[in-house]
Amino acid sequence: MNLEPRTSNNPQRPSRSGSSRSGKERTYDLEERLLEFASRVVDISEKLPKTRAGNHIAGQFLRSGTSPYGNHGEAQAPESMDDFIHKLKVCLKELRETRRWARLIERKSWLRNDADQAFVLREVEELIRIFNASIQTAGRNRLAATRNPVPGTSRSGAA
Repeated sequence: MNLEPRTSNNPQRPSRSGSSRSGKERTYDLEERLLEFASRVVDISEKLPKTRAGNHIAGQFLRSGTSPYGNHGEAQAPESMDDFIHKLKVCLKELRETRRWARLIERKSWLRNDADQAFVLREVEELIRIFNASIQTAGRNRLAATRNPVPGTSRSGAA
């Protein structure tokens, strides 16, 4: 089954540098936002102290913070609606974990006045809200599809 649902989110957003290119603001879809988020997570993980604690947290932060980008790609070609929802939930779970590690990094004051850290702390909140809303919408759509099946099909498997 190739549903290929899109999870696009196209708000107008400034570029990474905070300025707009040629006076116009760039549009970001969800894939681009997750790519930028993962990139900033990589940058932060490289800046953390090379201590036992710093290395541990960097590894955890790196894994959870880059995972949503890959899992979102998997969600774009699900085997079923249940598979799609499951993959979105994996993204949400990883984003919540990333938020925890980002808050710990902030609490430790390892990166003072860091633009990447500020971006990640803001963006993770927005991404969590986006994925929550997407999961709720997909759940409602799944429920509506079971209540109103496509004519010519049967839920029992018999045609």
